[in-house]
Amino acid sequence: MTIAIDADKLLTYLDANGVDASTQVTRGWDHLGAVIVDAALQRRQRYKGTVEPRVRELIAAWPDAETAAGFRARINDGGLGRVIRWKSEDRLIQINEILHVFEAEHINTVSDLRAHFASSIRRADLRKALRSVKHVGPKTLDYIEILIGNHSAVAIDVRIQKVASKAGITNHAYSHLSDVIHAAAAKRGWRPGDLDAVLWNAE
Repeated sequence: MTIAIDADKLLTYLDANGVDASTQVTRGWDHLGAVIVDAALQRRQRYKGTVEPRVRELIAAWPDAETAAGFRARINDGGLGRVIRWKSEDRLIQINEILHVFEAEHINTVSDLRAHFASSIRRADLRKALRSVKHVGPKTLDYIEILIGNHSAVAIDVRIQKVASKAGITNHAYSHLSDVIHAAAAKRGWRPGDLDAVLWNAE
């Protein structure tokens, strides 16, 4: 019942502010290196000003990094920090460790990654393996699914929590807000991922 009530609160807030999620949004990349870098850099960073430009620079500089094999060869040659203009070692290590997980799971392309997430068993195993990487939690796992085009995936962050607060929703637990977004989207016939995209920009 609480999920349904909070979904109505969210929709009331969006209606009052002229916000809707009826327009379908395409997010993500068909370049595996871009997916990994985007997922690793997004934590506590401004997306448009910091993350997206670096991901686009990676794609332009290393088009062959669209596969895990190509990305590994480029990383082994050095220069990842220079290409994405990043000095902090922790993010570079995280990128390398996520790539290691994909390699261990025989994921070479974004299509391979989509296939893994489409299988309930392989999805569970992959998410468990990725959780072993430092700083990869539920939000990053869901965000990776967004980056490969899963329109049912939502990733709860501080921006969405702020919108929830403005809508009068007091329970900001990750799973609760995820359920609320799915319920609100279902009420309007929207894709959850499109509502998630709107909320990211609504705060």
